Amino acid sequence: MEHLRWRPTVNERAFIERSLESDLRVDGRHSFDFRTLKITFGREDGSSEVQLGETHVLGYVTAQLVQPYRDRPNEGTLAIFTEFSPMADPVFEPGRPGESAIELGRVIDRGLRESRAVDMESLCVVAGKHVWSVRVDLHILDNGGNLIDAANIAALAALSTFRRPECTIGGDDGQQVIVHDPEARDPIPLTIHHMPIAVTFAYFGEGNIVVVDPTYKEEAVMGGRMTATINSNGDICSIQKAGGEGVMSSVVMQCLRIASVKAADITSKIKKAVSEGPQIDD
Repeated sequence: MEHLRWRPTVNERAFIERSLESDLRVDGRHSFDFRTLKITFGREDGSSEVQLGETHVLGYVTAQLVQPYRDRPNEGTLAIFTEFSPMADPVFEPGRPGESAIELGRVIDRGLRESRAVDMESLCVVAGKHVWSVRVDLHILDNGGNLIDAANIAALAALSTFRRPECTIGGDDGQQVIVHDPEARDPIPLTIHHMPIAVTFAYFGEGNIVVVDPTYKEEAVMGGRMTATINSNGDICSIQKAGGEGVMSSVVMQCLRIASVKAADITSKIKKAVSEGPQIDD
């Protein structure tokens, strides 16, 4: 876990930047290579585990019946919560979310919820009275850099395997909700229209050098960062630029083209992992 306390010296910073100028990275990747991605699932529906290089994130989805918002009486809700453990990185404080936790939640929330990836109307049981409220909890176990992309994949993987109980309406007044036991009736998967994939770029050298999927060390020396959330159709769901100097529009367009290719690749990896199901040891 040595990298978690790593702060670059002047020489280390110069070495990373000089390597990048030669299209080489400290871990041997080229500029637009992702680290190895591993997606696994727990025995329970709606739980996922994602490893992106040394970054390690757990996703867990739950749902409960609630009253809908007044202005959207026939729509369920989706909320993202992030939990940063000091074990994952000593800079994370227990008990209260720091700036990075809030930013992570917002970027993933914007990409997932605002792009209406999950069909909210299918979560309605009785309009104006009972809808499903879906909650995604993301636990950061190890911060090896690029938490956004890893946590976003964990959220999508968990949502893809989640099943909610089937409900029927009955009772004397015909308004009573009966939630059926999974043993009696098969639970129902969420309707997911598309998969918004977050692809994060780090900028170096006044924005002239760009790399995808930055490590913890690269994040410590980068000049700025941009996350493009794109689905496999090439639709841009959201763009978030954090810190640093301005970046030329031509560089942004190049990043969007690369992000589109990466999004299609990661989407197929998530779907493949979901189809293979949980890896249960003998």
